[in-house]
This record gives sequence, structure tokens and C-alpha cells, in this order.
Amino acid sequence: MNFIKKTLLITMLLLALIYTTNILSIPTNIVLFENEELNVGEIFGVCLQERKANTVMASSSSNNVEEKTVAVKLFNVIKIKDIHVSTIKNSKVVPLGNSIGIKLYSNGVLVIGMTEIEGKKPYENTGIKEGDLITQVDNINVTTTAELIENVNKSNGKNVEIKYLRDGDEYIANIEPVKAKDNKYKIGLWVRDGACGIGTATYYEPETGKIATLGHGIVDKDTAKLITIESGEFVTSSITKIKKGEKGTPGEIRGIIDDEHIIGKISQNTKFGIYGTLNKTNSININTENSLEVALKDEIKLGKATILLCLDDGIRKEYEISIKKIYKNNSDNNKSMLIEIIDPKLIEKTGGIIQGMSGAPIIQNGKFIGAITHVLVNNPLQGYAVFGEIMVKQMGQ
Repeated sequence: MNFIKKTLLITMLLLALIYTTNILSIPTNIVLFENEELNVGEIFGVCLQERKANTVMASSSSNNVEEKTVAVKLFNVIKIKDIHVSTIKNSKVVPLGNSIGIKLYSNGVLVIGMTEIEGKKPYENTGIKEGDLITQVDNINVTTTAELIENVNKSNGKNVEIKYLRDGDEYIANIEPVKAKDNKYKIGLWVRDGACGIGTATYYEPETGKIATLGHGIVDKDTAKLITIESGEFVTSSITKIKKGEKGTPGEIRGIIDDEHIIGKISQNTKFGIYGTLNKTNSININTENSLEVALKDEIKLGKATILLCLDDGIRKEYEISIKKIYKNNSDNNKSMLIEIIDPKLIEKTGGIIQGMSGAPIIQNGKFIGAITHVLVNNPLQGYAVFGEIMVKQMGQ
């Protein structure tokens, strides 16, 4: 009898835990397209303030973002939380597929490692660690590695005050530099001040002049964290070589970027892509007559679709893919769909999905539905894609 009671108690506690977890998982910030419904899912007893059911209709009368607060209540009595709802217009976009150069500049220098200086660890017990972003030395702003080195060396071994950011919060570390063999004072931190590379442009929004690329953010290779940026630039690029992908060995698009030919400014580095504005549309051959509507995730179907890519021949072409799975609840990451390359010409050229292809736009039934984000290393024909709806909403925030 005691066993049955304990089993029932454990079951009830587990159900309560699952129920509470589902409620807490309701996001506090949501972006909707105009006329799109806000839905918090099928959670027993949970409803929104404006309606008896658990949906409210979003509306927007202009191109501006409309914002409002929606209360989530339990049994329409107990307030659980507020949801901040932003409504944006679902404007048309021009799918691209071109290679594009990306240059990011940090608003500080990122700590990527630590090393001893003459047998000492000046950073030890100061609180600073890998992934932190150094912004000041003795109240002097530093945005490059050279500036950090210069200001630390100026200390002549005296204690320096290092201001740094971690998860958006500011901290202070006091470090005493150590004189190295080259007679320069150092604090034992390996740092990086930016990033650059080649990716694929996803779409252009004619109404705003904005551009989206990659479908995922750029992270530091040592810390695996998104690089916090101060600014950035889009530049022209050209593909020099394509390395085919094989099972266990990802392929790669190799190329060069033209530092002097700036075609746009970067404003955001997010987990759903790199965003900014484009000021030279002719540089990547944009035809606004090719604008398409953005599909909502519920409109996407399993089966055939196409991607746009501009490879080493410089010509934008359409290639067939197959959508194998759709993960409608994956709204917080960039693995919304499992896709497979089925076009023989693209398989012959690349072996499937390769590095540098991230951001290639996906089209189905005449609508933009998403972009490639990842390759499966053990099966380069397959990979993941992010919903286009998510990318456009991220841009609108």
C-alpha cells in the first residue's frame, strides 16, 4: 500500500513539474507578423487576457513596429506573466544565394585564452575568464588587440583596472602586469578583436534596404560564444575553389574578400543570422522584381523545394532539395528543418552541403521559407535549415 502511495505521489510531483515547466517556457518576448495569431500552446487552464481562448490577433497599420503587452493568466484569474508582443509587417524579400564577404568589429577585445608570463599568472584570482569582453583599461576604451597591448604596457608594471563584460553585465578586475622577456608588460591573456570570412547572402528586403546572411551567427572558435560587435561591413567576395564534402569530412567554399569594396553595413550578429543594410545592390545583382512572400512555418510542406546558389561560375542557379522533417516547435534555434540535397548537378559540384553554403535561401511553392544553416558531417547530403519567418522577425526587432 505504501508503495502505491509513493508511486502516486511521485507521479503527481512529476506531472506538476512538467506543467510548471511548460508554463515557464512561455516566452516573454514574441514577434508576430500582422494578422498572425499569438498562441501559447495547449496548456490546461492557461489563457491570454484579451481573449477567452488562448490566441489573440496581431494587427499593424503601418510599416513601424507595433508593441503591446499581453497578460498570461491561469484559469483567467491568476496572472502568471506578461508577454511583450511586437507586430511587424510581413514584407516581401528577394532571395539571393550570392557569396558575400563579412567583416565584424568588436566593441572590445574577447578573451580566448590564458598563458603564464615568466612563470606567473597575473590574471589568476581576478575573476576574468575566457569568453569575457574587455572594454577598458584604466578607464581608456579598447576596441583592438593593439590598443589593449599598448595600454597595459604603459602601466610599467603598476596595477591596471580592467573593465569587462560577461553576459551583458559589467565587471572590474585589477591585474598587476608582468614584465616579459621582450621587456614589455603583459597580463597573460590571449585576445581577439573581430572576425572576417565568406558566407552566403540570404535575402534583401527592398522596402527597408536591409539584408540577411548566413542563417546563424558568427561565434568565436575558441569560446563558442556569439561575437559581440560594435560594427561591421559587407564587402564583395569571389569564390576561388570548392572542396567537395565527403562522409566525415565537411567540404568548403574558399574565396577572397575585397576589403576596399564595401557594399553595406552590419548591425546585428544573432543566432539567426548576420543583418545589416546594403548600399550597393548592383554589386550582387539584385532584381527587386524577384521579390517573394515569406511563408509562415505552418505553410511549409515535406517534399521538394529549391535553393538558390551562386558558385564559382558567378551565376545564380536553382537546385532541388527535399525537406525531410519540419520542427515547428524549434523557434529558439536555427535547426527548424531537416533537408537533403537531391540535385545531381549540385551533388557533383559540392558533394552536398558544405561550409560557406550557410544562408542559401530555400524556396517552396513560390515563397521564401528558410535558409541552410548546418551540414551533417556523417552525411553531407543532409543538414539543417532555419525558418525564413524566424529570420525576418529577427531582422524586424
